[in-house]
Amino acid sequence: MSSTIILTDSTADIPQELADRLGIVVVPLTVMFGSTAYLDGIEMSASQFYSELVRADELPTTSQPSPARFLETYTTLLEQYPESQVISIHLSSGVSGTYQSALLGKSMLEKHGHRVTVVDSKSASYGYGMLVVYAAELAAAGHSPADIVRAVERRGERRCLYFLVDTLEYLQKGGRIGKAAAMVGTLLNIKPILSIDKEGIIYSVDKARGHKKATARIIELLERDLKGQKINIAVGHTADRSAAEAFVAQLAEHFELGDRIYTELGAVIGTHVGPGTIGIFVWPAGDER
Repeated sequence: MSSTIILTDSTADIPQELADRLGIVVVPLTVMFGSTAYLDGIEMSASQFYSELVRADELPTTSQPSPARFLETYTTLLEQYPESQVISIHLSSGVSGTYQSALLGKSMLEKHGHRVTVVDSKSASYGYGMLVVYAAELAAAGHSPADIVRAVERRGERRCLYFLVDTLEYLQKGGRIGKAAAMVGTLLNIKPILSIDKEGIIYSVDKARGHKKATARIIELLERDLKGQKINIAVGHTADRSAAEAFVAQLAEHFELGDRIYTELGAVIGTHVGPGTIGIFVWPAGDER
């Protein structure tokens, strides 16, 4: 274990093999279908979640880990690795109470609270999962906690992310759009494009008629922000990797690509946007600290 331990929550949507290889500690959120609770990523995988979602009469709910859960996790790590510090990076406080819960867990430490740094990613899914991975890579290379946090913040400012929503059904069920708008949008084959602003709030960027026009619009947005740069890309999907691979192939016609990562969008994003959604997370390749 590195002298700096990187901890996050399950909404970072980091592929399990990557989290295991880098020693990232993941605290799960809880997913509720009716009265049945599942630990996200432990008792219910992403593919199981989407299978259950399409059969459910009502939207599932999610809840953040309790402060006590964070307290227990921090205490265990600090006692097991007495020379280590913990950087705890979490889902945007504009989307969830997870960050606040982690802060409360830290405040409950009777001692050694100074060894824990809690970071609000102001992002969601692999939009901050990529920052957690970067932090773990820096920790493994021996960088200090302060340097890691600064580097993560800088990379966060340079990344671009978009969510391409395939169906309006779940936005309507969640109360984000009205029934009439959902009905008209469905008839017109409207595909919303969402992103997250600097304060960590999800907002609508644009919309297009049909998947092909929507993906072309996202590429236009990426060219506006990153034209001429070699880029790394991660694509999140809802148990349909082929759609993610198709988008990467299309993007490769416009950019020189470095790293290519595929991951599954988890329960928190999936509850709001539904199956068929693609998450696009891009950052400059060779992005130095």
